[in-house]
Amino acid sequence: MPSRYASYSGLTVTLNGNVLTVMLDNPPLNAMTSDAHRELGQIWADAAKDSDVRVIVITGAGDRAFCAGGDLNRMVDGWPDHDRWQIGMAEARAIVVGMLECPKPVISRINGHAMGLGATIALAGDITIIVDDAKIGDSHVSVGLATGDGGALLWPNLVGLVEARRHLLSGKPLSGADAKAKGLVTESVSRDALDNVVQHWVDMFLSQSPEAVQATKQTLNLDILDKAKRYMDEMLRLETVSWVSPNHPEAVRAILEKRPPLFINK
Repeated sequence: MPSRYASYSGLTVTLNGNVLTVMLDNPPLNAMTSDAHRELGQIWADAAKDSDVRVIVITGAGDRAFCAGGDLNRMVDGWPDHDRWQIGMAEARAIVVGMLECPKPVISRINGHAMGLGATIALAGDITIIVDDAKIGDSHVSVGLATGDGGALLWPNLVGLVEARRHLLSGKPLSGADAKAKGLVTESVSRDALDNVVQHWVDMFLSQSPEAVQATKQTLNLDILDKAKRYMDEMLRLETVSWVSPNHPEAVRAILEKRPPLFINK
């Protein structure tokens, strides 16, 4: 493993030929850890500088989840640690901007459920391939948070404002097949076909001029990257407003305790 990736401990990073695989490796649900969150804000710049890397595949360990998003117990334990939250918000911006800014094509191998931040990471890829029985959704509102760390940026760009409102305001997930039908993802495939389809896209990118692929990605991302740089600070500020509210930990506790939440009116 090149020394550039040797320090990564929160992610499993492997380089095979010209293909860099970035794995969220916290089974069974690959919920986000603090180390993985920090490193996801760094890996894209490292890969961009590595001339050996021509394609990046991001995926989750196992076959149950790509990434279930934030750890619910950690959410409760970390409230209201303002310093920790602000660090997390800066890292969230680095993840989304880093993925969009990285010139190397990113294939999201969505091997299972992708929820919350997991959905954002998956959808920030250039080619998104999901197993058809997996669920994908931005569940921020279900845990009392605004979709500031990428969902409100990516979903309207992919499926339009009407559909983004439908899913982000309700927090309801879609199946992989429904996500494909709505244009949220590139491909929805059977679990047995997942690796073959991912390999097809890898081979396609490797067969083309790297400069042409990278420059094309950069041109395609000009608009959304501009929006990310202009709006994500405000999006994250609004997510922070929702995080400060006691309705956020109440929503999480209600999920953990399997009961209806008791929200307060402000």
